[in-house]
Amino acid sequence: MWGCRLVRWMHLVLAFVLSSFLIHVANAAFTPADNYLIACGSSKSVTFLGQIFVPDTPHKSVVLESEENSIAATSNSAAPFSIYQSARIFHTTTSYKFDIHQEGRHWVRLYFYPIPGHNLSSASITVVTENFVLLNNFSFKRYKGNYLFKEYSINVTTDGLTIALIPSNNSIAFINAIEVVSAPNELIPDQAVAASPPAPFNGLSGLALETFYRLNMGGPLVTAQNDTLGRTWENDVKYLHVNSSAVNASVSPSSIKYPATIKPEIAPNWVYATAETMGDANTANGNFNITWEFPVDPNFMYLIRVHFCDIVSKSLNTLLFNLYINDDIALLDLDLSASAGNLDVPYYKDFVSNSSTNSGILTVSVGPDTGADWINALMNGLEIMKISNGVRSLSGVSSVETLLVRPHKKNKKGVIIGSAVGASAALAIIGLCYCCLVARKSKTSPHQGHPWLPLPLYGNSLTLTNVSKTSQKSGTASCISLASPNLGRFFSFQEIMDATNKFDESLLLGVGGFGRVYKGTLEDGTSLAVKRGNPRSEQGLAEFRTEIEMLSKLRHRHLVSLIGYCDERSEMILVYEYMANGPLRSHLYGTNLPSLSWKQRLEICIGAARGLHYLHTGASQSIIHRDVKTTNILLDENFVAKVADFGLSKTGPALDQTHVSTAVKGSFGYLDPEYFRRQQLTEKSDVYSFGVVLMEVLCTRPALNPVLPREQVNIAEWAMAWQKKGMLDQIMDKKLAGKVNSASLKKFGETAEKCLADHGVDRPSMGDVLWNLEYALQLEETSSALAEPDDNSTNHIPSMPLMPFDNSVSMIEGINSGTDDDAEDAATSAVFSQLVNPRGR
Repeated sequence: MWGCRLVRWMHLVLAFVLSSFLIHVANAAFTPADNYLIACGSSKSVTFLGQIFVPDTPHKSVVLESEENSIAATSNSAAPFSIYQSARIFHTTTSYKFDIHQEGRHWVRLYFYPIPGHNLSSASITVVTENFVLLNNFSFKRYKGNYLFKEYSINVTTDGLTIALIPSNNSIAFINAIEVVSAPNELIPDQAVAASPPAPFNGLSGLALETFYRLNMGGPLVTAQNDTLGRTWENDVKYLHVNSSAVNASVSPSSIKYPATIKPEIAPNWVYATAETMGDANTANGNFNITWEFPVDPNFMYLIRVHFCDIVSKSLNTLLFNLYINDDIALLDLDLSASAGNLDVPYYKDFVSNSSTNSGILTVSVGPDTGADWINALMNGLEIMKISNGVRSLSGVSSVETLLVRPHKKNKKGVIIGSAVGASAALAIIGLCYCCLVARKSKTSPHQGHPWLPLPLYGNSLTLTNVSKTSQKSGTASCISLASPNLGRFFSFQEIMDATNKFDESLLLGVGGFGRVYKGTLEDGTSLAVKRGNPRSEQGLAEFRTEIEMLSKLRHRHLVSLIGYCDERSEMILVYEYMANGPLRSHLYGTNLPSLSWKQRLEICIGAARGLHYLHTGASQSIIHRDVKTTNILLDENFVAKVADFGLSKTGPALDQTHVSTAVKGSFGYLDPEYFRRQQLTEKSDVYSFGVVLMEVLCTRPALNPVLPREQVNIAEWAMAWQKKGMLDQIMDKKLAGKVNSASLKKFGETAEKCLADHGVDRPSMGDVLWNLEYALQLEETSSALAEPDDNSTNHIPSMPLMPFDNSVSMIEGINSGTDDDAEDAATSAVFSQLVNPRGR
């Protein structure tokens, strides 16, 4: 295999040399309006990768502020490349200011190499622009490489760009070279597709990006000399999960036909002229996925651009395949030639995702459509770019305002603009204060909580109370009120800061579309989970709003409880009870935590089922969770399961309706196929997702795993096939072997099978699921006294439903209780003590 790959590589390199001129001509269309190539600290121009870098001083369009606080250093010893032979060293914060002739996207490329003789390896470097943190507290002492190259994409919206270098920790800072180069504005669109849950992701134009990976699949290294935008594309082989799973293919770059909608600047034709296709993964049926694995920072989201071009088909509509990002299906049944319009025509798609289950690994896979006549899949290129977070940082959680104190503007233009902005801000504050004052006065109860501070987003208002149509149309901010007593106590922002040690990253529990979740500890030792909303995320605000609406009317033992909130300083912070044992998934796979016993697993599933059953029946109108999965089932210190994360929840259908028509949201692998097809949401959609959870609990593997052979990728399909053969024990967790009562396992399998029925009408209610799981637990606990149920024991599901809950009356005593969960638990225990143990307890 490696010999063949080496021969193909020799042909590819030869073709690359012969076609370099053609590539240069094809890519010569774009000329950047701004093109600064600066060799910092150098006294002469330096040539690197065919480009000429000029000294940083003097320069008519680049100003080095506080030059007297820096020194220029050069080295006569061998450097990795010519660009690293000089450096500018700073002892205090110093800035480079670039004149910008054309606003829009710009590449900012930074070069670092600790030249000998100046103790630069111990330097601690922070780099910021006016709006974004690019690098924070970087040191070569903690870095394995000899040199560092960083590439960023920033949307510059003024006539100048400032890049400040800040020595951190009383150290020094340095830099060897800087590039500031215009990029086509259409290169990065404002919108992409979020991979999980599938939904539009807006606002990319206002975010900074950092290039993490840029790959030329199946082809050689492409450098700035062969890319008009100065990008570097590396080969993909070292990122392949299985080397033999891919075989490279290539055509002449001149045969690539760019459509009118795609310019060569999206990717050079050399990228589209090579590809990785399916090789030999040593599987039984040859049906597998090609998977690439990438280490990433799990605390950030990533823009993932996949490049395709059908250079292998002989005719149209023959190559059909799927694209997976982590465990999510990003593109299903992609007919590449149909989507691109022809063979040899480039096609690309943008997605937003993060690493899989916060593991620090992001996977991208392609695999064949098994229904196609030709089993094959390919990929030509891949770009992965980190997206700036809520504090506009690409490195840590400190903002520019925290790291850099800006001097006051002294020019007249700055004074005028500052005055105008100040006046506008004053008027806005007066109006908002009046709004909040009115909201406060409208509250009659002395126990009402603090109102949520106004949070305008992109000129539109977001509110948790009724907003007039006039207000919505005008885009004025409305007060978001957290005045429900069900939202618990008010926390000051200082209390939150103290509890989380100023949002220490070591206390980070998770990241989502809403923002970040930290562990907190109060002075009395009480542990908390602090969810800090991201006001810059439109998706996060929507989810935050939904969560508040749901939590204000929900209280149950098996739902994660809200303790309080904080609305100071325009923050959006909710405080929950701390779940010491974290998400259920972490106890099933992917960690070194002890394995759960079968009884523990049943009890956890029962607890989660109780929580979902309460959502469906315990409120005045049913609530559909819409994102039931093992990461949204949390465990407390006693392994009591509680359902969490109501950001996608939806009020269920009214009594005279059968469903709610809504856009599809949720997580691939758990999505109800009927809901996905018809966009009609019912409580049975949660039941399907819970069926996937049951199989995940039994088999201890992800709901979707693109690395596995095609028939094993989806756990629901795979496990159902074994369940129908009556051989579910063959795929269950090996650690449970010989430790599970066969009758209990059979009842559990039958319950999961019913949940996973194709049509919602054939699925049980959550009350019926709860009944059967309780039965499976009783079978496990009393296995010595009970015989295995009949083969048709699945019929218990429709014949023995639980009684509906009355939230004010206990179903056992018939007296007022006022608690939802105690009534349910008491009722369930009484029912099962009679059903399973006729002699009582």
